[in-house]
Amino acid sequence: MKLKTTSLLLLTLALSISLQAQTEKAKVMETTSKATIEGHIYFLADDLLKGRETGTAENKIAASYLANTLRSYGVKPNPKTGTFYQDVALKRITPPNDVVIAINEKQIENYALVYPSTISTRTDAVYLNYGLEDDYVGKNVKGKIIIIKSGDADASNVMAAYGLKGKKQELARANGVAAIIELIDTDNDTWEWIDHNFNSSQLMVANELNEKTGTNDAELPAHIWVLDKDHDMATRFVTMKRISSSVNIGDKKEEIVMSQNVIGVVEGTDPKLKKEYIIYSGHYDHVGIGTPDETGDTIYNGARDNAVGTTTVLSMAENLAKYPTKRSALFILFTGEEKGLLGSEYYVEHPVLPLKQMVYCFNSDNAGYNDTSLVTIIGLPRTTAAQHIKDAATAFGLTATDDPAPEQGLFDRSDNVHFAKKGIPAPTFSLGFTAFNGDVTKYYHKPGDEADTLDYDYLLKFFRAYILSGRYIANDPKTPTWTAGDTYEEAAKALYGN
Repeated sequence: MKLKTTSLLLLTLALSISLQAQTEKAKVMETTSKATIEGHIYFLADDLLKGRETGTAENKIAASYLANTLRSYGVKPNPKTGTFYQDVALKRITPPNDVVIAINEKQIENYALVYPSTISTRTDAVYLNYGLEDDYVGKNVKGKIIIIKSGDADASNVMAAYGLKGKKQELARANGVAAIIELIDTDNDTWEWIDHNFNSSQLMVANELNEKTGTNDAELPAHIWVLDKDHDMATRFVTMKRISSSVNIGDKKEEIVMSQNVIGVVEGTDPKLKKEYIIYSGHYDHVGIGTPDETGDTIYNGARDNAVGTTTVLSMAENLAKYPTKRSALFILFTGEEKGLLGSEYYVEHPVLPLKQMVYCFNSDNAGYNDTSLVTIIGLPRTTAAQHIKDAATAFGLTATDDPAPEQGLFDRSDNVHFAKKGIPAPTFSLGFTAFNGDVTKYYHKPGDEADTLDYDYLLKFFRAYILSGRYIANDPKTPTWTAGDTYEEAAKALYGN
């Protein structure tokens, strides 16, 4: 009799779980339609918005569209402002035309002004390995130019160099360095992108360095990336007893540009769990107007990157406004991602709710897709919510897979990384791809990334898988965490106090 009772209880429990899963799926299907997602993407990727470049009127139009869409769903606004906006003050720096850089009397042609501080100096240079803490030990570099390798001992690619630029600048400033010349070995296409982005106007969060270090931006040394094919210069400089160098950079132009993150909130239903928040995020900016393609098109519409990710968040908001989960939801649509993850960088330093209440950041960002049977989760195995995401994808006929191109450093190239650094588990939900080539690179940051080139039958399943994933995670009594041993586990302990 006891065995029969136990079996009956187990069967009842299994049926209950099955029915609950079916109910959750039904809620997702009810609030998502192909017509709605097409409407969002076609508007955001319309030529009218001229590529949604950060700081432009068209970027503000996109923000207004997003804010009023959240309003129409019944989502509550930013609790700090009472509006759906968070103002983000950015500084636009236009580099000077009069720049001359020379090493051993040879003028450098392939350079990028990472930080164009005005300077005119001629001095012996000090070769300083990677330019990190240990490299300064026993070295007198005050008033000198340092020559360093990109990244660190673990990674020397462009993304590693970009990720460490702030740290290297601050170390150089603290040690009285006049200028940094950082040697980078990369392919021609990547260098072309670097040249375009760093030798034209740049945006950065206004006063970001003042807040982080207590220093004035003007005190930062000039920082220059120099193309060093096959590490030729780095190899030679290691053994050179003397390296002469000169750096001459004229006056740069600076101006403040205002942009905005778009923020909304839906309160959870559980008296205890509603104090915990799941962040649903994506960036809505793109790269604007640029070099024409073979058809003469100059508008980089950004349908995949990231009108799709933006629509993912809107779809989640529409669903949760009607069917809230046990945990609360914070929706953040970031500006400035394409300019260096600026909106998310600003947000984590100016959160509208305490970061320690944010237990998960479910970001969505995209370059493209080449497999419509997949959803690719950058960082899938890095959090304990992985199975929820896999189950949700399966429910809509898709397979959730991990990052197939770790060499691209994608985890650190989207807004999720700023939350990860604070300790918040933060994977990125992306369109399905098996390699970062072909149909992915065909549209990535290209004028051809138009709304009419997308497979909306696939996207409907993609959006539904994201929403169901979010619902599973937000309703689970167990709080999601980093997988044991993850790089950001210590940051999580510091944030959450456990």
